Amino acid sequence: MENDIAKTTLRIAEIIINELKLEDVTPETFDPDLDLVDEIGIDSMDLATIALVLRDEYGIRIDEDDYPKLTTVRIIAQYITDKSA
Repeated sequence: MENDIAKTTLRIAEIIINELKLEDVTPETFDPDLDLVDEIGIDSMDLATIALVLRDEYGIRIDEDDYPKLTTVRIIAQYITDKSA
């Protein structure tokens, strides 16, 4: 279970890096506890795009009401793990 969350965390970091075209960071070096809005500066459109990619990747529905709660890669990974269970 722990390994699944670690893999999910790396994959989410990879998706965010690719979608936001972040430079000088890899999934392995991406801090899963960085606040995506306050520290990275993603906006609601970026978050919606990432949510769509995650929906397609993991086959889960991410409610728009949940977007404000999905503030870090670690929280998103836990959310996906819970939804997939």
